[in-house]
Amino acid sequence: MAHYPVLLNESIKLLQIAPDGVYVDCTGGGGGHSSAILKHLDPNKGRLIILDQDTHAIERLNTMFADNRNVDIVHSPFQHIDTVLLTMGIDRVDGIFADLGMSTFQLQDASRGFSFQNDGPLDMRMNLHSETSAAHIVNQFSENNLREILHNYSEERFANSIARNIVKQRLIKQITTTRQLADIVRNSIPRKFHKPGIHPATKTFQALRIFINKELDALQSLMHKSSTVVAPGGVIAIISFHSLEDRIVKETFAYASKECICPVGLPLCSCDKEKTLEIITKKPIIPTEQEVMENKASRSAKLRGARVLV
Repeated sequence: MAHYPVLLNESIKLLQIAPDGVYVDCTGGGGGHSSAILKHLDPNKGRLIILDQDTHAIERLNTMFADNRNVDIVHSPFQHIDTVLLTMGIDRVDGIFADLGMSTFQLQDASRGFSFQNDGPLDMRMNLHSETSAAHIVNQFSENNLREILHNYSEERFANSIARNIVKQRLIKQITTTRQLADIVRNSIPRKFHKPGIHPATKTFQALRIFINKELDALQSLMHKSSTVVAPGGVIAIISFHSLEDRIVKETFAYASKECICPVGLPLCSCDKEKTLEIITKKPIIPTEQEVMENKASRSAKLRGARVLV
């Protein structure tokens, strides 16, 4: 199974890896970015900590890096990065990286229920120990709640008709597979709004996945903690894949990079705001046309980075 790390060279360049530094890959996934980071570290002085909440990913990563003594693999969601580092006796690291996209392994494993490309059970849990699955939401949540999830977590234009048709169909038969849900969504969206090369159910699956795994809350937490766990001079590098994620990253960086947040027109600053980050990427770094041709999943990726000042 081929795995293509998105914006790989750009991410490594942005991190400015010191051979004797300590770095955290917050989203180990398929191990592509971790492998690249490791190549820039001195095997005797550098250290790489890899986090992932997916038990399947942890098993894969343990196998990949079994021979690397300077690699620590931790089964944990990235919003707990501060607790993980504290447990390991580490105050601050030299850089953190997160790729917020789905790994190829997750998408192509039909049993995980993340993709409509292969028929499988409606699941979508990153952490398999979590209780709520996509099937539970689709079959038990009210029409209003379904509509809100689709609107809030994917800005789905046809949230009303999709939610209504889900409720109608589940009265006839329980919705238990990815293909069932994908077909309902496809039939809920007028054909003239079907975009070439993009499945009509893309946004619906995105919204359910984000809601189930509380991805935006987790990202908010990571961004809030990032500048406190990275040492001055260290870099925070984040790859996002949709506007909701990118907005959180962009706004967090923007706020932390301001020296003053007083209302315009005040003669003197009274906010005591401290500038804690310097934005490295004035505009997000996006994949080249060549990368998009080789890996369509990279088409919406945006890489942003900031350097910690204090």
